[in-house]
Amino acid sequence: MEEQKSPPFFPILATGLVIAAIGWLGLAYTILMLDPELLPRWLFFFLLFLGLCGTALPLVAFLNRRFASHPPAGEGVLIRQSAWVGIYGSLLAWLQQGRILNTALILFLAIGFILIEVLLRLGERARWKPKETPDE
Repeated sequence: MEEQKSPPFFPILATGLVIAAIGWLGLAYTILMLDPELLPRWLFFFLLFLGLCGTALPLVAFLNRRFASHPPAGEGVLIRQSAWVGIYGSLLAWLQQGRILNTALILFLAIGFILIEVLLRLGERARWKPKETPDE
């Protein structure tokens, strides 16, 4: 059975930079050039999601390398964890737009997202795979 390794960092960094550039530049264009109608509002949340995901992807990859787990986090886990950051930030912006965001809600949402990710990682670790014995 082959040992699993962490994914290489450079492709993750390049992907994160491209996604972040699309998100942040599009968000700047949306804020500065478009009127706040229905489509630009939804575009704002989508581009905020992309900007946060792209920014968080290299950071998440670095943290998963620095604090390694068994099995190591693959590409899917890194994308999922950076997507959590994007969803969290977009949700906070949406709640702030409705003027219902407060400190307790920020903390409860963060704890909820972290708990979901911890339980997903525990589920991945709990998958039992028997060791293969060499043929005699």
